Amino acid sequence: MRRSGLTCLALVLAGASAPVMAASDDGAKGARIWSFVQEIASDKYEGRGAGSAGYDRAAAVVAARLKAIGLKPAGTKGYYQNIDFLSQKVIAAQSAISLDGPQGSIALKVPEQATIGGRHAFPEALDHAPLVFAGYGLPLTGLPQDDFAGLDVRGKLVVVIAGGPTEVSGARKANARSERIRLLAEKGALGMITLTTAKQIEIPWARQIGLSARSALMPLDSGARDVKAKFFAASISPDASETLFAGSGHTYAELAALADAFKPLPHFELAQKLSAKVVVEQKPVSSANLVAILPGRDAKLAKEHVVLSAHLDGLGIGEPVKGDAIYNGALDNAIGVSSLLEIAKDMARAKQRPRRSILFLIPTAEEAGLLGAGYFVAHPTVPPASIVADINFDMPLPIFPLKTITPIGYEESTLGATAAKVSAKFGLPLVPDPLPDRNVFIRSDQYNFVKAGIPSVFMKFGFERGTPEEATEKAWRANVYHSPVDEPTQPIMPAEIGRFSSYVAALLRQVAEEPARPEWHKDSYFARFAGVK
Repeated sequence: MRRSGLTCLALVLAGASAPVMAASDDGAKGARIWSFVQEIASDKYEGRGAGSAGYDRAAAVVAARLKAIGLKPAGTKGYYQNIDFLSQKVIAAQSAISLDGPQGSIALKVPEQATIGGRHAFPEALDHAPLVFAGYGLPLTGLPQDDFAGLDVRGKLVVVIAGGPTEVSGARKANARSERIRLLAEKGALGMITLTTAKQIEIPWARQIGLSARSALMPLDSGARDVKAKFFAASISPDASETLFAGSGHTYAELAALADAFKPLPHFELAQKLSAKVVVEQKPVSSANLVAILPGRDAKLAKEHVVLSAHLDGLGIGEPVKGDAIYNGALDNAIGVSSLLEIAKDMARAKQRPRRSILFLIPTAEEAGLLGAGYFVAHPTVPPASIVADINFDMPLPIFPLKTITPIGYEESTLGATAAKVSAKFGLPLVPDPLPDRNVFIRSDQYNFVKAGIPSVFMKFGFERGTPEEATEKAWRANVYHSPVDEPTQPIMPAEIGRFSSYVAALLRQVAEEPARPEWHKDSYFARFAGVK
């Protein structure tokens, strides 16, 4: 484990303290949470990559904790729910991408200028495939901003750029982004090329190159995959994106400026044709969710379940960064699992259990595309209709003082009013997602519950645009997120994660106590997944 490399972040984390036992209850709770993070995010678990021996060892430790707490097993084999996957790795050195157009033939370096990736089968080759620019690439059916309305994509590669119209909610835009590959494949498109402006890039391209070498996972059962056809998917760096638009009458600089301003974008055919060769290695692997239950006290409501989820998997062993190849995943998401276990312990030992039963779900393969939670939702170990809500605990960042709470998706259901009720008690106001085009709504396990019609929220430390907290969070994502630097030696504020977990526990209990099940607001787009019209 590398003990250096945190200088850039530490400069931003003014006031952050080392994880020591504090006098307050929140400090003591935070110290306990961080102590278990230091265990399961240590090098001996090798980053807990789904399908790896390191993940299995970490899962065994967590299962032992669930048993010690006194929770009942609720998997298909004790605490475990085993899942079979197919691992697929793109061999960049043997793959290639080239553009043919007004400037002749230009090869894009893989992965330096273009990365190939996706959780679906790839065509082995493309030969002079036509390209069409589809703006933000958002299938917003029924809205004027629907980028696919009337667009002929059959036999073409669709080029899209990050961003979206401000008049559409972040949750709706994120949902559209999650659906577009499936929809494009169904419409006969050959693939999709994604561009991100330099201003909107979350992880610097130099680090994305290393991350692109990771294997992707997909369900071993091809019938369970969202995308059934072979589909090409690639991202092109901001520095190389201009090449795509030669001879089109448009420039990348022009389109990037419009995207950064969230302005409407044109749709047009490109003058370039794209050829590609994709070489992959595949192998079957297996990994397991962990599932445990705390039975409710109410004879009737105990048959219903509120889910608290937090994924255990990390990125495992990857491309070395300054000699360190272990992506420890301390804040993504060992801290979520440790917080879940702390909440489970307190609830199990409380004088009075909640009225509804609490299902503690610790999924695998979140980093591979929310696959573990997706499998659980498709194959629940409790009656599907008994699940009333999911509260998801992923990557809380105790790197700045906790002043507000952002439960991602809270505007869409009555969970928002419940969260506001708890916020009033804690003095922690709710604030909307400050960066809705970052797609957080679809980037963690609660999204599988949303698609199944179950009201859900994804719990985050709140912050607002233009604040020191935003700068701190941005620096952490740029320098630490999905890197070997996300290790348990980084500075955090233990009292803040202690207070945050207390808030989540109070919200969990409140949902479990209320007589009425959470419901989608009738005007929410996501109410349709529950059959609400």
